[in-house]
Amino acid sequence: MSTPRYTLDDLAATIAARAAVAGASEAGVKPSYTRSLLDKGIAKCAQKLGEEAVETALAAVAGDDKAVVGEAADLLYHLLVVLKARDIPLDEVYAELARRTAQSGIEEKASRHRG
Repeated sequence: MSTPRYTLDDLAATIAARAAVAGASEAGVKPSYTRSLLDKGIAKCAQKLGEEAVETALAAVAGDDKAVVGEAADLLYHLLVVLKARDIPLDEVYAELARRTAQSGIEEKASRHRG
């Protein structure tokens, strides 16, 4: 039996649900890690994203596939937390990816450097 597929959309929905639980600590309930991270602000969320990106890159260079998978999961989670902190829907990222795939990677990259 295969493992059920868990998508970025599923993760974004989980993050949104946990983010919506504001004031948990005032009610005597320990807030989720997601909520506590968002409460620390965008700078902390971005810092965690950067840390996870570095850890993913280091795991890749070390050649440890299991570590790469774990760090990649952390990286994707923290990326979606940053998007949530900035109120940017994941669908906007999907739309940008779709726009970029309509042209070659070389053309797309060159278009970003035009001013």
